[in-house]
Amino acid sequence: MKDSRSKGMIEAEISDALVRFEKEYMGRGPVETRTYIIEDMVIVRLKGVLTRAEEQLTKSDGGLMLIKQVRVKLLEEARHLLETIVGDITGTAIVSMHTDISTTTGERVIIFTLDRNLEEKILSGRTKKD
Repeated sequence: MKDSRSKGMIEAEISDALVRFEKEYMGRGPVETRTYIIEDMVIVRLKGVLTRAEEQLTKSDGGLMLIKQVRVKLLEEARHLLETIVGDITGTAIVSMHTDISTTTGERVIIFTLDRNLEEKILSGRTKKD
């Protein structure tokens, strides 16, 4: 069966799934989420992910490091779940996952590298009429 979803549809599906993950696992969803598929990478940009308590912690150097450490640890613990979510949506295997959070802007970036070029896979799954 050919996948008739467009690149934009897959990106939106990943964004929606990551918003659900943030709400359920982290306790608060982002203000805005965008997903970008670029060859064999999926880049997810989540804006406004810091809680009010974390925003208070950003006012001290120790608090900044604490937020980064806790957020990275939480995502590392959920790595398998995130890889399953993105892998199921894209139909690819996840090779690696990288993440960072800005305590200045409250923005998190998650990058998934895939076992194949997803853009080519999307194009090859579409008919000439598309």
